[in-house]
Amino acid sequence: MLLMFAFQIWMFVDAVRRQEWIWAVFIFIGMGFSALLYYFFVYRQSGGGASTGFELPGAGTRARIKELEAKIYHLDKAHHYFELGDVYFRKGNFKKAEECYRAALERDPDETDAKSHLGQALLRQKRPAEAKPLLLNVCQANPKHDYGYTLMAYAETLTALGETDAAICAWKQVLENNCYARARVQLAELCALQGDRETAKHQLREVLADDAHSPKFQRKRDRFWVRRAKSLLRTVG
Repeated sequence: MLLMFAFQIWMFVDAVRRQEWIWAVFIFIGMGFSALLYYFFVYRQSGGGASTGFELPGAGTRARIKELEAKIYHLDKAHHYFELGDVYFRKGNFKKAEECYRAALERDPDETDAKSHLGQALLRQKRPAEAKPLLLNVCQANPKHDYGYTLMAYAETLTALGETDAAICAWKQVLENNCYARARVQLAELCALQGDRETAKHQLREVLADDAHSPKFQRKRDRFWVRRAKSLLRTVG
């Protein structure tokens, strides 16, 4: 009973953080059964929170994994390894994703997408020193690669390595062509860290203003960063 109660609290807190209010109500009043349903239909489908706030193309299903594994067995093509890597990335299995991306690069060393996603998989495994040369290589060739997502990963890598000034420059470069909440919030965090509170507040207010006028799907995608923006704004505002 204690384990079930602890599990229910865990799922309830996760539902509240994701603003899944209907699920939160059912978990609160539904004992362990609702919590179990939430775990399988929401928590696991999002990679267990492992990649919260981060995105890559591709959706992970067992059928898709089996299909790609069969193609790899018969054809052994780089792009099939790459696609399988994306499936594992979305599931939060960054180690398996890394293995697939490396296999893709063994077969096609010039595969830019594989370099980018391998760098991001390494970053998610807290190996920024290994991720940096891969992401830098892609960004130097094309700063707009993956609609700026590779450059965002590079900025996060620089932050993880303590290269704050370079990270700020990278975030500003991202925002020259995009208005991602992910970029604005992390730029604001670094600016606040350096004492530039005005720039931090400006970026955070832009996140909240954009969120207020965004379509539902966009608001759902940006929940993680909007919550982070609100929290930081209370600190710097």
